[in-house]
Amino acid sequence: MTSPTLSRPQRRSYLSLNRRQKTLLVIATCSFFLLTIILSSSLMGDSGLNPVLTQRNEPPSFAHGFGTDWLGRDMLSRSLHGMSLSVRVGLLAASFSAIIGTGLGLISGTLGGKVDAVITWIIDVFFSLPHLVLLIMIAFAMGGGTNGVIIAVALTHWTGLARVIRAETLQVNSSDYVQLSHKLGRSPLWIARHHIFPHVIPQLLVGLILLFPHAILHEAALSFIGIGLSPHTPAIGIILAESMRHLSTGYWWLGVMPGVLLLVTVKAFDTLGENLRALIDPKTSQG
Repeated sequence: MTSPTLSRPQRRSYLSLNRRQKTLLVIATCSFFLLTIILSSSLMGDSGLNPVLTQRNEPPSFAHGFGTDWLGRDMLSRSLHGMSLSVRVGLLAASFSAIIGTGLGLISGTLGGKVDAVITWIIDVFFSLPHLVLLIMIAFAMGGGTNGVIIAVALTHWTGLARVIRAETLQVNSSDYVQLSHKLGRSPLWIARHHIFPHVIPQLLVGLILLFPHAILHEAALSFIGIGLSPHTPAIGIILAESMRHLSTGYWWLGVMPGVLLLVTVKAFDTLGENLRALIDPKTSQG
C-alpha cells in the first residue's frame, strides 16, 4: 500500500505563491501589524503605565518583554502607547501634507504656464533647503507641541508627492479626450475633477502611505530634542530622550527596545507602500 501524499494545493507555501499573491500577503501582514500598533493603547489600557517601585530597572523577561524603567513602569506598555500616539500624529501630519502636495500638483499640471512655473519654483526652493533645519524652524515658530509638529511635518513633506502628481497630471492633460474637453469649453476645475483626479488616486494613495514613515520619524525627532509633544505625553521620541540619562548606567533596554519598535514600525509602513505601489503598477502587478 502506498502512503498517502498531500495534494498540490495542500503543499503550497509562500515560495509557491506568484508575485501578486506574495504582494497581497505582505500588504495584509503589514496592515495587521500597523493596525495592532495603532489600537494597542486602547486594548492594553493604562495598567502598565503605573509606577511599581519594587520592579525598577528590570531587564527584559517573560513578565516584562521590554523590561521596566527607573520607576518600575512596564516598557512594553509605554513603548506601545508612545508608538500608537506617534503613529496617529504622523498619520494626521502626512494626510495634511498629501492634501497640499496633491492640490499643488493638480493646479500646476492643469493650469500650466506661469502658474506651473511658480509652483515648480516653490517645489525646487523647498527641495534646496535643509529638510531637518526647516522642520525645526517651523515647529519652533509654531510654539512646538502637537499642533506645531503636525504643521511643521505637513509643510515640509509635500514636495515629492507634488512632483509625482504634477507629472501624472501633465500626462493625462495631454491626452486626446482631455484636449477635447478643453475645446468643448470645459473649465480647468471641471477637467481636474472629472478627468485628472481619478487618474492620480493610485499615486496619491501610495504617496500618502510612503509619507507616513517620514512623518513618524520626524515627529519622534522633534519630540526627542524637546520641541515636539509635551514631555508628559508618552510619545516614542520622549521615551527615547528620557532613556539617554540611563543608558550609561547599563540599562540598555530603556533605549534599545523602543528604538527597535520605532524602526520596525517605520519599515512596516515603507514595505506597505512599496508593495502597494507594485500591486498598482501594471508592470509588476501580475506574474
